Amino acid sequence: MKLNAQIPDALYQQLETLANKQSLSIDQLVTIALSAQISAWMTKDYIEEKAKKGSWEKFQKVLDKVSDRPPEEYDKL
Repeated sequence: MKLNAQIPDALYQQLETLANKQSLSIDQLVTIALSAQISAWMTKDYIEEKAKKGSWEKFQKVLDKVSDRPPEEYDKL
């Protein structure tokens, strides 16, 4: 499938520079970038939908079960 899009010259120059730096064609870089952005948007939508079904009360009940003691040594950051 072919897609034609108008983009600002400055953005095209950045795209061309990055494509050369990564040894990719501009088409490949645009495909990768578009895929990543669509994935991010879809993930955001998915999380928002899951959040709508959530309950702060249920979440708090789960947190109430967590011990107040400090974490084990191997579990510390």
